[in-house]
Amino acid sequence: MSGTVVITGGGTGGHLKVADAFIEEFHNRGISVIFIGSSNGQDKAWFEHDRRLKKAIFLDTRGVVNKSGFGKVLSLLNIFSKTLYCLNLYSKYNVKTVVSVGGFSAAAATFASVLKIGCKLYIHEQNSKMGKLNQITAKFATEVFSSFDEDSLIKDYPVSKDFFTAARVRDKVRTVAFFGGSQGAVCINDFALKLAPRLNEMGIKIIHQTGKNDFERVKFEYDKLNIKADVFDFSKRIPFKMAAADFAVSRAGASTLWELCANSLPTFFIPYKHAAGDHQYYNAKALKDKGLCFLKREDELDVEYFFEIIKSDIHKISIELISSINPNAISLIVNIILENNKK
Repeated sequence: MSGTVVITGGGTGGHLKVADAFIEEFHNRGISVIFIGSSNGQDKAWFEHDRRLKKAIFLDTRGVVNKSGFGKVLSLLNIFSKTLYCLNLYSKYNVKTVVSVGGFSAAAATFASVLKIGCKLYIHEQNSKMGKLNQITAKFATEVFSSFDEDSLIKDYPVSKDFFTAARVRDKVRTVAFFGGSQGAVCINDFALKLAPRLNEMGIKIIHQTGKNDFERVKFEYDKLNIKADVFDFSKRIPFKMAAADFAVSRAGASTLWELCANSLPTFFIPYKHAAGDHQYYNAKALKDKGLCFLKREDELDVEYFFEIIKSDIHKISIELISSINPNAISLIVNIILENNKK
């Protein structure tokens, strides 16, 4: 394949995990990659010193949604100037393929791909509700990949092989894991602490990711309850934390949701209520409609309901989760991109 591939997007871990999967796959195939993200968000922390990349560029871009009138105008002008920058960059590095994983970080590079003659745009939409940028640019894309769209050529989500490798079929709940994400979820933390005494009485172990801001408080509460839980704020060993659990309570960001599926771990999802377009709820609902998870909104949480669902047939759910996602999604997507680029 001639030319350089641009991977763009980010802002949050969900987008960046997918960007990372694309970077790894193209790099392994000997194709040079440029990452274009934003200096505002988590993009730099992920890719600033990444040796797999020909170049990592972080533009001073911000989201347009939820901005006031004047703020919106300034953001749009900023995106326009950064789009021109990307156009020059594409000419310099002979960029003919741009893969957008969404998020405000992707705006300038994505618009530049639409404007540049001979450049093909590919979009990976992580959520059941398409983001604003992807809604605007999807009509210009050569292909849109989505795990929730039945018309997508590849319906599987790019998930690290570690989650598949560590997967196992569960038959009984001996350990419950609570995952609020790296930023944590106070609502999940508080719910876990309500459940903890009874779980402890039942001999059920607890794994709990608190997020960095709530770690001290939650750890103190477990100590006060005299419960020896595996409490942590952040870990790179999440696949192995999942593997040790028989049941999970989690937010429903697309990345986490599909990682749990890949691990065959039955899960009770509590979506983040302020997620754009309520996408976390609809992510989990797509699974729930197939009988593959449990789902309640934050204001519907009930301790008794939780203890009812952990008595469910988790063995059946765990087995059915095996076929909910395949491990070679990223490879199949890149195959399609490379095949299209020959045409």
